[in-house]
Amino acid sequence: MTTSKNVLTTQEVAARFHELAQQEKWFEIQEEFFAENVKSIDPAGSPYMGYAEGKAAVRKKGEDFVQRITALHRAYTSAPLVTGNHFVVTREIDITVEPHGRIQLNQIMLYEVKDGQIILEQFFY
Repeated sequence: MTTSKNVLTTQEVAARFHELAQQEKWFEIQEEFFAENVKSIDPAGSPYMGYAEGKAAVRKKGEDFVQRITALHRAYTSAPLVTGNHFVVTREIDITVEPHGRIQLNQIMLYEVKDGQIILEQFFY
């Protein structure tokens, strides 16, 4: 492994994450920052999404959910709060999604960063 590549700090990852999130570029965030062994965790028993492990599986989890969205009424993502190797944002979305109809989701999204890559995303709603 070469060390010629500068590894981004958690603060730098969070700043770029915020820039992309404000543009609703969630798959670009995954492509740019998710580690190959990333884990994605939703609350136990969530009717919307569940658990996925590995970059491809996490992407498929997101794609499967996005394909069921029939209308985006409102979306907001806060600026990140960074501490140590974690950062957190709040996300509020008002969407119509099959088969649930119109839902409003207010959540906390927690990310863990290691070596400049996101290794964990966990959602609380």
